[in-house]
Amino acid sequence: MTSTPTLYRATFMHTPTSPFADPHALHTSADGGVLVEGGLIRATGTYADLKATHPEVAVQDLRGGLLLAGFIDTHVHFPQVRVVGGLGMPLLEWLERNALPEEARLADQTYARAVAQEFTRALVQSGTTTALVFGSHFAPAVDLLFEEASRLGLRTVAGLVVGDRLLRPELHTTPQRAYDEGLALAQKWHGVGRNLYAVTPRFSLSASEGLLEACGALMRQMPDLRFTSHINENDAEIATVRELFPDAPDYLGTYEQAGLVGRRSVLAHNVHPTDRELGVMAAHDCTAAHCPCSNSALGSGFFPLGRHLAAGVHVSLGTDVGGGTGFSMLKEGLQAYFMQQLLGPEGVPLTPAHLLYLATLAGAQALDLQDQVGDFSVGKQFDAALVKPAAGTPLRAVFDHADSEDRLLAATFASGTSADLAAVWMGGEVVYSRA
Repeated sequence: MTSTPTLYRATFMHTPTSPFADPHALHTSADGGVLVEGGLIRATGTYADLKATHPEVAVQDLRGGLLLAGFIDTHVHFPQVRVVGGLGMPLLEWLERNALPEEARLADQTYARAVAQEFTRALVQSGTTTALVFGSHFAPAVDLLFEEASRLGLRTVAGLVVGDRLLRPELHTTPQRAYDEGLALAQKWHGVGRNLYAVTPRFSLSASEGLLEACGALMRQMPDLRFTSHINENDAEIATVRELFPDAPDYLGTYEQAGLVGRRSVLAHNVHPTDRELGVMAAHDCTAAHCPCSNSALGSGFFPLGRHLAAGVHVSLGTDVGGGTGFSMLKEGLQAYFMQQLLGPEGVPLTPAHLLYLATLAGAQALDLQDQVGDFSVGKQFDAALVKPAAGTPLRAVFDHADSEDRLLAATFASGTSADLAAVWMGGEVVYSRA
């Protein structure tokens, strides 16, 4: 990491607070400056003011683009990068036909390394600088994921995916093996570089009470670990979980009984929650990772954002590759907007500020990393993505003629793609450049 200070001159936007609580959360600067040294943000303000107070600092001119905080994906599957696009199937059929056969192939370490390289590169090239990743069912493949993420500098929160029923036999484990392999991986990778470990039962459909208890034991052994799984994604899934856990009050109760619901728990989807589940999630300050493209592609349903917010449940965004349709958090933000619009009176009217927050700081808060990343506040890591459309593109025309910075942000979510990203930084280092 270079320690030489750099002043980035740019139009930049970020949300240091939540627009759901603060109507003035979106901070914009048309000709702004971000002073970075040692990978950390040392000052922000107007370019003129920062240049006047730091005349000797080298300037990198990013004008003509829009500088945003690095995106944070809170639900994405490492083994599924090659099966994106399995349309026309509900969740359980899609798993059986697309996801699980591919996940079984990661037993081959040569294959797993190639997938890990493709996966981590796709995240970075989409402007994602932090990701909560469903790892592999095979411990060596999880090792390879962390290795490739470390090589790129990607901040990765990931873990061994475990299940002991209703999967392909080669994906099954035992409670003791899940604990032992998970502990070894966590001791090797948690807190090393930008890596963190997440205890990851696939979902209660494929995890017995004994396996969930083993996951809980690992969380008690290392309380700083994160926890993630799926919840309430599909009606058929929910009905089967109810049959498998007759003593649990609901889907969340299966995790709750094992001590897996807490501040650092992120539960993906939650399309069909009960009021009790929302109340417990709020009480424990855990997060629902909303995956709008996946919910649409698999026909899972409309995410009840309003009910989550009314109950006090924190919400972030995830791409859910490969049930989702790609790695772009811009696309997830746009799809979240669409779905809330289609809900009519039950939907939450989302502004560009909401979408930026959901794609950045909300994810940092979900992972308890809000003191390190998620916006351009002083003292945080300079994780950033520069949106700079190429000449002759429709988005370039908007950038050249927009009448406000808000219009730039709205257009970025409305039509921006990974191809419009000119550069990505992690901890002050350029990790991707379109040039």
